[in-house]
Amino acid sequence: MKFTLSWLKDHLNTDASLDEIVERLTMIGLEVESVDDKAALKPFVIARVLTAEKHPDADKLKVLSVDTGSGAPVQVVCGAPNARAGLVGAFAAPGAYVPGIDVTLSVGKIRGVESHGMMCSERELQLSDEHTGIIDLPENAPVGASFAEWAKLDDPVIEIGLTPNRPDATGVYGIARDLAASGLGTLRSGAVEPVEGEGKCPVSVTLEAPDLCPGFALRLVRGVKNGPSPKWLQQRLIAIGLRPINALVDITNYVTFDRGRPLHVFDAAKVKGDLVVRRARAGEKVLALDGADYALTPDMCVIADDNGVESIAGIMGGELSGCEDGTTDVLIESALWDPMATARTGRELGIITDARYRFERGVDPEFMVAGLDLGTRMVLEFCGGTPSEPEIVLGTPTARDGEIVGETGHHYREVDFPLSETKRLTGLDVDRAESIAILKRLGFVPKGATDGAVVRFVVPSWRPDVDGKADLVEEVMRIHGVNRIAPAPLPQTTAVGSRILTTLQNRTRAARRALAVRGMMEAVTWSFIPERHAALFGGGAPALKLSNPIAADMSDMRPSLLPGLIAAAQRNADRGFGDIALFEVSGTYQGDRPEDQRRVAGGVRRGTATLEGAGRHWAGNAATVGVFDAKADALAALEAAGAPVDKLTIEAGGPDWYHPGRSGTIKLGPKNLLGTFGEFHPDTLEALDAAGPICGFEVYLDAVPEPKAKAPRTKPRLDLSPFQAVKRDFAFVVDKGVAAGVLTRAVAAADKKLIAGVSVFDVFEGASIGADKKSIAIEVAIQPQERTLTDEDFEALSARIVANVEKQTGGVLRG
Repeated sequence: MKFTLSWLKDHLNTDASLDEIVERLTMIGLEVESVDDKAALKPFVIARVLTAEKHPDADKLKVLSVDTGSGAPVQVVCGAPNARAGLVGAFAAPGAYVPGIDVTLSVGKIRGVESHGMMCSERELQLSDEHTGIIDLPENAPVGASFAEWAKLDDPVIEIGLTPNRPDATGVYGIARDLAASGLGTLRSGAVEPVEGEGKCPVSVTLEAPDLCPGFALRLVRGVKNGPSPKWLQQRLIAIGLRPINALVDITNYVTFDRGRPLHVFDAAKVKGDLVVRRARAGEKVLALDGADYALTPDMCVIADDNGVESIAGIMGGELSGCEDGTTDVLIESALWDPMATARTGRELGIITDARYRFERGVDPEFMVAGLDLGTRMVLEFCGGTPSEPEIVLGTPTARDGEIVGETGHHYREVDFPLSETKRLTGLDVDRAESIAILKRLGFVPKGATDGAVVRFVVPSWRPDVDGKADLVEEVMRIHGVNRIAPAPLPQTTAVGSRILTTLQNRTRAARRALAVRGMMEAVTWSFIPERHAALFGGGAPALKLSNPIAADMSDMRPSLLPGLIAAAQRNADRGFGDIALFEVSGTYQGDRPEDQRRVAGGVRRGTATLEGAGRHWAGNAATVGVFDAKADALAALEAAGAPVDKLTIEAGGPDWYHPGRSGTIKLGPKNLLGTFGEFHPDTLEALDAAGPICGFEVYLDAVPEPKAKAPRTKPRLDLSPFQAVKRDFAFVVDKGVAAGVLTRAVAAADKKLIAGVSVFDVFEGASIGADKKSIAIEVAIQPQERTLTDEDFEALSARIVANVEKQTGGVLRG
């Protein structure tokens, strides 16, 4: 919300400085985001052209002698057609920055003649789009004076950031009301005198959708003469970033920002028949004022006549009924629109306007008719004409007994305010009289006695956000002064809690650390992905569809972290960073229930981003990533999360998005799935517009069982053996389909007391072994516990190992 200082003082009688006003605005909750004090216009001065001679080497240029008020005349080369002796205009000296052309002036030569500055046009000073000639000021303009000060262009522009619950502050008058309530001046009367009309409005209004339009006011003004709006109005609109168009349009824009009351004007000659406020019909379109065609749906509200749709209610008018310079009769509209319907329509059509900004927050319903009168008065003042009586139609239902209802059918809300709540909720000890006075200055009206512990207030029509006692406390607090709340330290506890983070939070932190240590970089990807990507990873269900996605390619909640990580890796590769390892620890979604959300750690490696390093090396190119890199990452994350890695089983194969022969599944027991890993299927990468080699993993941190409670005191280990450990190697010939993990588990089960560990160190396949066979060589660590083992003991253990392998895998000891 932007406004100028002089605009604010139209409604606020105050002697406060700009700095005081800016500070007070922020203190009462209207946070100031920026202040433009118009310093760019300060270097320009009023100057008079003494002589204007033809340039010796250019037909369209003139050499001017300019009196800038400094004493000696200044020579300026100028190409403006209206440059002449005696003209008074705005002069910029060398060193001045000209904002309209983004140039800092210096002394230069133009066709061999030196020019010491320039005479400026309105566009060069960003006053308008006029650039056919230099600014032509009145003869009595004081030469040497500041042009900005003389033309009243040095008016600071203040921009505040509004929260959605403050529709009353979308107009300058509402901002002035808050400042006056805080004691920074007095509020000028904002009452609008009714306009006496001549005859009934010839155009009637029918509300076919009263739930979308609680009220509608219309008036015809005949015999207007449209043209440019007054200079002061144009300057204010330009200052807040609006382009002046013509008097009729500028008036509606001015009232929108001055009172937070959007208006619309129709060219009455282009309106056929009466107006109807209704829902749009299927297939209807409208050519809007921005020149775009919009397709409408039946849940959108429109203003229509016999020609069809003339306006998108509360958002934008139609081009076909818009006012032009030749407009002579106008229909001025001031209506109330349902905030939710306005917001929904604007969002679906992608239209952002100042009118929508205000209607979707809720305009003051009791200013509907007054806004029509204010707009009419300005039209009569600037354009002339004869007004009709207003046509007012209300769609608000009848009030219940005891309710206060305004002229437009607004039901006033009543709120009980226990005065002691201010102290309880804010710590501020505000006097009773001051609390009541603050609320009254803000427009809240006491109902009944004010000497009790509880005072009932009637909420003003411009504050739809006030609904309960806490809202009234907030009003008292912000006007009394948030800075008056005494800081108080939090109370200290006598003991430190034994546990702060939950198990899942600890696992998340540990998994992040473990993956970062492995050289992976953490990424944060969108929780929303395209439907086709979700379907690739087991999603795409209706429960995961977003009812209001922020973009077409963010339509579904992600069922997996991998689509986002693969896309991030590919974006890096497209920019020259092909060897990259990324991970993310976040949530995935399998349904619309809270229990369907899972905490997952996932990661991808691309190119040569292995744990050993990536890129080229003097000894040769590094190996590309593969299934075993993803497996190692997955096990590292699970181990950090507290999973019993020594008890996990790994099965070949994984979900469809992995390569069927280069993927695996990690389980704890037969049913508890802890994760998957592998190289990605080529079809998956093609569907994601990615290229390999890429491998990845996902582990489910919430599936890791809770750790057993630890003993309160650390106890020494008593199972350390004093005897020397021994290692023995075995090689078994098994079928090709037998997994190495199955073999190692069979070996370890031969004697759980003596066998301390089993690891694979070689796999061999060849004709010498046999078709469909392979040789797996393992190393078995044997740790005696009670005595030194003899040769007979080792032979017996070896026999048990061979027998166990043969029984469980069908394998035989390789000869």
